[in-house]
Amino acid sequence: MTDRVYPSAKPNTANGTAVAAAGNGAFPATKAQLYGATRPAYRPQPHHRRRNGRSCCCSCCLWLILLVIILLLIVAIAGAVFYVLYRPHRPAFSVSGLKLSYLNVTSSSTLNSKFDLNITAKNPNKKLVFIYSPITISILSNDVDIGDGTVPSFVHGKKNTTLLKAAITSSGRALDSASVSGLKADMKNKNGLPLKIKLDTKVKAKMGGFKTPKIGIRVSCEGISATLPTGKTAATASTAGAKCKVDVRVKIWKWTF
Repeated sequence: MTDRVYPSAKPNTANGTAVAAAGNGAFPATKAQLYGATRPAYRPQPHHRRRNGRSCCCSCCLWLILLVIILLLIVAIAGAVFYVLYRPHRPAFSVSGLKLSYLNVTSSSTLNSKFDLNITAKNPNKKLVFIYSPITISILSNDVDIGDGTVPSFVHGKKNTTLLKAAITSSGRALDSASVSGLKADMKNKNGLPLKIKLDTKVKAKMGGFKTPKIGIRVSCEGISATLPTGKTAATASTAGAKCKVDVRVKIWKWTF
């Protein structure tokens, strides 16, 4: 009697693996492949801080612009109210007299001169008082400074006219060759020496108990001519055609406008 051989119930492991591999047509996944498959793709996050910073900057700029506009509106309204209530006018200046005692240029190109100047200042306002700082005065001939002087500070009352007197002198002032030649030519002019007077000062206005900040002003007077004196008698300058202009001077850092 021959023995029968029955197959085992458990398949061969090696054969099973081979069969599975043959059935799938691929090798089993490695650890690196499994790690890459489970790892999520990198996605850069948006920079929320920069956006927040930019939005803050934009908001600050908008608020700043709005604040400036509001301040300008307030200033404009205040200026309109001030004008309606007080009707301010600029002070007026005129040359009421000018005498030349002497003017000479030495051989060493130095200048000596003396003028006696009278300036009339008028305040046409009914409700404003002007408070002047000391006034610096210069007399020029074709942009050559030939004399300087000062007038002390004073208070200019409402609807008031004040006479300002000043001695304008120059002693031993050195001049360059171009200024000397130009000044000597003008001194020989039959029509007289052309003169220009400049007054520089600061002034503030007073309205009741309120005072404005000081602002700079310049008074320029032109149309004046003077002849040289003969002997010890001072020569009277011609001021009939003199006209004075008042300009506001604003200083920003190193520049004056």
